[in-house]
Amino acid sequence: MRSYCSVPSSTLSPAIITIPSVFIHSTCKSFNPLLNLRTQFKVCCCSSTSLSHSNPSRPRETQKKNGRRDPMRCNEDDDNGDFLVVNFYKFVFIKNPEEEVAKHLSFLEDLNIHGRVYLNEQGINAQYSGPSKDALAYVEWLREDEKLFDVLVQISRAQNGHAFPKLKLRYKPSLVQLEGGISHLPLLDRSMRATPLSPSEWRQKLEAVKNIDDSSNSSHNTDCVVLDVRNGYEWDIGHFHGARRPDVDCFRSTSFGLSQREAIHKFNIHHKAIASDPLANVDKEKVNVLMYCTGGIRCDVYSTILRQRGFKNLYTLKGGVSHYLENEGPVKWVGNLFVFDSRLSLPPSTYKPEAITEANSINTVSENPFATCYICGTEVREPRHRNCANLDCNLLFLCCADCLKDLCGCCCSNCTTAPRLRPCLPGHQRYKKWHIYRDMDVQTELTV
Repeated sequence: MRSYCSVPSSTLSPAIITIPSVFIHSTCKSFNPLLNLRTQFKVCCCSSTSLSHSNPSRPRETQKKNGRRDPMRCNEDDDNGDFLVVNFYKFVFIKNPEEEVAKHLSFLEDLNIHGRVYLNEQGINAQYSGPSKDALAYVEWLREDEKLFDVLVQISRAQNGHAFPKLKLRYKPSLVQLEGGISHLPLLDRSMRATPLSPSEWRQKLEAVKNIDDSSNSSHNTDCVVLDVRNGYEWDIGHFHGARRPDVDCFRSTSFGLSQREAIHKFNIHHKAIASDPLANVDKEKVNVLMYCTGGIRCDVYSTILRQRGFKNLYTLKGGVSHYLENEGPVKWVGNLFVFDSRLSLPPSTYKPEAITEANSINTVSENPFATCYICGTEVREPRHRNCANLDCNLLFLCCADCLKDLCGCCCSNCTTAPRLRPCLPGHQRYKKWHIYRDMDVQTELTV
């Protein structure tokens, strides 16, 4: 399955972290939030405690002006402070989203924030990076809005500064890109979404599924389906035991749970057989569907579709894989976690370092034998994608060190002779925006 890097950025979703206001308000230059990540950023399920010392009756604009740091101090802190990656989303009715966009832009004007923040009538979806003080200041300001005071937030360490090239903050008709859009879906009705399970509850469910499979000598049972609501290339570097690889390269085209008539129609258009659907031929009244994604938003969206298609017993992993790894470690999980920023691949130790030792002691850490080179099929020691050096291919693929060297960063021998080749990047470096290489190519032709 060929996977491309033009994946909708809005599909990224968060785990759950609550942030005490005393943590956010710290202004000490020597303050390092990540040193206290396990104690100060206490992970909990749907905590809705108030985090702000400011008076909620005062306008948010006034609070912003009084609380904003001097830009000179901000730049000084950026040079020495840790950068954080922050992700959050919430489905909530926003009456005037365009007006909200303007407020957010005004607040972020003097902050060093890069990323994607989208708002519409159904809520907000955000992924951004910045120096710790700026990143946390935005969360604090956001939670002064009564609609978003209990928003669930994921915070993790960035690598080498910003994880996003620039800030894109705007109104977007769909918070998640799905074929046909999502504005018509009843996302604001909690009863139409799947029942969320805590990480410990999710682990218990997976253990129960394994016990059933072991007793029946079957790799797939029809009473319970572990549904990976991500893309195939995400599964390739990490997934839960028992989850089949999604036969999709883009969440936009996800189509689980189709009726036979719908499946035939889809096959006629896309030439994809119904056999690729793990929910095909199951009893919608009885089957338990355990859905998971990176942080929850894709499951929330797609569970409403499955509910409309007649599935009764729908469950999601609350906070997604990142929240699970934070609490349970890599038990029942194999590989790394794909993320939609410059880091691309995060090992479980990113979320809970001490869990690796615990998991090793009970032989639950996999050596990732499932992660294989796209070119030669050998095992890839570190599951991390790269883009083909051929600008007109740009395939997102896993590659071993030998093939990387032999094919100069390309995915196949044909691409090595392509007219527009980018340099082979060593290590974990990523290509810049494609237009930079296009412009370089044009400039070279002009000089010649």
